[in-house]
Amino acid sequence: MNPPRVPRYNVLGVGVSALTLAQARDLIVGARGAGGPAAYVCLCTVNGLAEARRDPDYRRIFNESWLTTPDGMPVVWMGPPGVERVYGPDLMLAVCDAGRARGLRHFFYGGKPGVAPELAQRLAARYPGLVVAGTHTPAFRELTPAELDALRAEVARAAPDIVWVGLGTPKQERFMAGPGRSLGAPLLVGVGAAFDFHSGRVPQAPRWMQRSGLEWLFRLCTEPRRLGPRYLTTNSLFVLRLAAQKLGIRRYPLQ
Repeated sequence: MNPPRVPRYNVLGVGVSALTLAQARDLIVGARGAGGPAAYVCLCTVNGLAEARRDPDYRRIFNESWLTTPDGMPVVWMGPPGVERVYGPDLMLAVCDAGRARGLRHFFYGGKPGVAPELAQRLAARYPGLVVAGTHTPAFRELTPAELDALRAEVARAAPDIVWVGLGTPKQERFMAGPGRSLGAPLLVGVGAAFDFHSGRVPQAPRWMQRSGLEWLFRLCTEPRRLGPRYLTTNSLFVLRLAAQKLGIRRYPLQ
């Protein structure tokens, strides 16, 4: 794909696209037929930024994407005026809705067994006319060469405009920037927990908690064992780094 570029702002060395949900939706829907090599879209969360600080290769994946949107509220707060949260679950719904007018074909890749088909079914019921090109639930490990070849053939038959990837961070970003670009689909979008939310497997935080930056607290309460170490250690360090960048104590150049 050769879609338009979007200005970025620096958050801990990651270039985050300065846009709104509506702008991201319109760019993705309008990218159909842009031509060129496959492109991918990352949703930039606090967890993703923390991983990017630890791993320069992962940081490069964010910085080489077509879009790296501000998913977490702290990421939004670091941006220029006018930037809004581009939350993965909301972006998926917005694109599925708006894309019907152009007949966009959607392929859902990821989730635990049964999640992707349930997600596709629910979205098709919610948005009549939505074109579901296919679904695929991968093994919870790196694909073998034979499995990747089979997936390429499956995607080629489905001919999607967008492959929605729900593998979780950082796995989904590594997949999109690596083997995912060989699938032949023009665009891949990594939306993580959107698969679980919109399939009804996991509850979403109330809107007021999302808007106020407290979604992490809701998710911590619902999944304490899995998310506790991440939020209590990784996120605390992230806040300190943000403060250091904001105050000019430390610089994080884009690489």
